[in-house]
Amino acid sequence: MFKAVDLIYPRRCPVCDGIIAPFRFKEGHIITGDLIHGQCLPKIKRVKGSVCLKCGKPLKREEQDEEYCVDCKKYRHVFERGFSLFVYRSVAGSIYRFKYLGRQEYAEFYARVAAKSYGKRLKKLGIEAIIPVPMYAGKERKRGYNQAQVLAKALSKELGIECYDNVIKRVVNTRPMKELDAIGRRNNLKKAFNIAQNDVKFKCILIIDDIYTTGSTIDEIAHEFLMAGVEKAYFLTLAIGQTT
Repeated sequence: MFKAVDLIYPRRCPVCDGIIAPFRFKEGHIITGDLIHGQCLPKIKRVKGSVCLKCGKPLKREEQDEEYCVDCKKYRHVFERGFSLFVYRSVAGSIYRFKYLGRQEYAEFYARVAAKSYGKRLKKLGIEAIIPVPMYAGKERKRGYNQAQVLAKALSKELGIECYDNVIKRVVNTRPMKELDAIGRRNNLKKAFNIAQNDVKFKCILIIDDIYTTGSTIDEIAHEFLMAGVEKAYFLTLAIGQTT
């Protein structure tokens, strides 16, 4: 549906960041609601083919007959299973703008892709709550928003599953994960999260984040929820790399 506000504050394409026209003509009809340029859509690579049955990373050619990636064979994860939308390198710029440059409107496109790709599967799993990875309060105030929360709310709208952004809190201002190796990431996150509610009633949750690397953040959050009575914790991220 065309909105007048789109003329004043036009959408940006999540791939090239160019302006998306609020409407276009096709075979004599007015088409509205585009979230991405048609020519940009082929530029992003979806996760497909053989993937790890635990974290969802694309498997290398020599791993095609394996069930799990090298990383998931090394570490015992707390989460049940993970799903990701895109291969990281193909959307790195898009995620950077979404995360740091205020392009929150990208979330609508991401959520629509997620719903088409995994919506039916997630509902069959019995997901009762969508949980965004929380950001430390001071950092969120400085940035102005939590990108995981923005994505979680957009996905909640697409799937019709409630988003809960106040159940778990990040209580430690941890070091940036990109500065650390796998072991450092896990140590960095110890006691970083606390369940903020005494009574967690749901049994199956979906944790939302932007990028999956080693799974340290997802594991810590899943652990807190399992200790609070949740039975299964799945995750969904925008991007994921290949096995190391």
